[in-house]
Amino acid sequence: MTYNTALNCFFEKKSATSIQVVFEKEFEAWFDAQNSVTKAWVSANNFREKKFLLLPKEDGSLAQAAVIIKDSRDWMSLGSLPMQLPEGDYQFASLDSNLAKNACLAWGMGAYQFTRYKKAKRVAAQLLWPTEVDQKEVSDILTAVYLVRDLVNTPAEDMHPEVLAKVAKDIAQNFQANFHEVTGDALKEQFPCVYHVGKASVHKPRLIELRWGKPEHRKITLVGKGVCFDTGGLNLKNDAGMLMMKKDMGGAAHVLALAQLIMAQALPIQLQVLIPAVENAVSGEAYKPGDILTSRTGKTIEITNTDAEGRLILCDALAAAAEENPEWIIDFATLTGAAKVAVGTELAAFFTADENLMQKLMSVGNEVQDPCWPLPLYAPYRALLDSSIADMINCSLGGYAGAITAALFLQAFIPQNQPWVHFDIMGSNLKTKPGKPEGGEAMGLRTVYEILKQGK
Repeated sequence: MTYNTALNCFFEKKSATSIQVVFEKEFEAWFDAQNSVTKAWVSANNFREKKFLLLPKEDGSLAQAAVIIKDSRDWMSLGSLPMQLPEGDYQFASLDSNLAKNACLAWGMGAYQFTRYKKAKRVAAQLLWPTEVDQKEVSDILTAVYLVRDLVNTPAEDMHPEVLAKVAKDIAQNFQANFHEVTGDALKEQFPCVYHVGKASVHKPRLIELRWGKPEHRKITLVGKGVCFDTGGLNLKNDAGMLMMKKDMGGAAHVLALAQLIMAQALPIQLQVLIPAVENAVSGEAYKPGDILTSRTGKTIEITNTDAEGRLILCDALAAAAEENPEWIIDFATLTGAAKVAVGTELAAFFTADENLMQKLMSVGNEVQDPCWPLPLYAPYRALLDSSIADMINCSLGGYAGAITAALFLQAFIPQNQPWVHFDIMGSNLKTKPGKPEGGEAMGLRTVYEILKQGK
């Protein structure tokens, strides 16, 4: 499989059309500094309201572009430029180093197009690398974002568990990491919930593992939900509910991309990645409502809804992750519709018992324009998962607090003193916004990378 590369929208040469970035509070000063012809053009084209304007030379050719943003924190607004500007070569004028880096990130994120099944609408405008920007880090971040988008956007016919394993293996080989997968009888014995959720599909379930790094470095384990397609199982989804379910492996896409970024940047981390990969299909082999599954830890789980399969495959993977006592377990999953009801589609909902990490995820997320928002691990709701015939049920029956009860289900497989954060994400943009085209999206990835880079 060939993936997008973030380098296609950048170039290195000496000349390009200038883009003036104007902060709203500085508009008057900028306007006053222009010549009379430019002032007339700006006024006639209502630049202050439209926020974007092409400024011509006397011969009618393009002199420069100008864009208004609120302030330096509004840099993601620049992500509309690659598709808004005419095809050609551009450079930002007079940006400080931090804004220059963020402008490049916004540019690369906005230039993305998924072209596996349809030709590109147009060629994105090209950006000259600012001299003060770390090209490798920006490119590595964008490549990770592109990988998430490509994987999520790929339909299930071309993105089943075997393919996801191949992607992981290729990444491992690129960075001399160790790759391993568990299938068949070994999977049934070691990861029984993963096996039973995925056994109905012709694309057989598996546990994908990647390891990288030096043993003296702190250990971080990433766990990603890899449901390559979710029919809902015998509790079959309706048409609308099933339409977007190719994205239900978005958690796996996130941890693979984050692992790739960690390795590309050579962060001092001993990394483990665990991905339970399945299709939640319908056949005579499908697991059923009322079944009792015995998890990796020995906890028994009464199945009340086969469409609550993500937490079942994650519980085995999280239990395996905790057995090695990493400094942090971080899981990503497109787990519940309830999380999207709670925070909408543009925030990465997360759960953690660590107050310091909670605040850091929020503050760093806002800083890097990758917003994350906490939901509570409200312990009294654990009673909603009680079963009369097993240790717990997999899905509460009342319909309330669905994201919280799902997180509490997962927490039951995490030892009490094990640091853990759980992301319940949308994994997709419903419509195009600056830097965020419609379709698969990385949510929380850049935030977690920044925190890990800082060594926190």
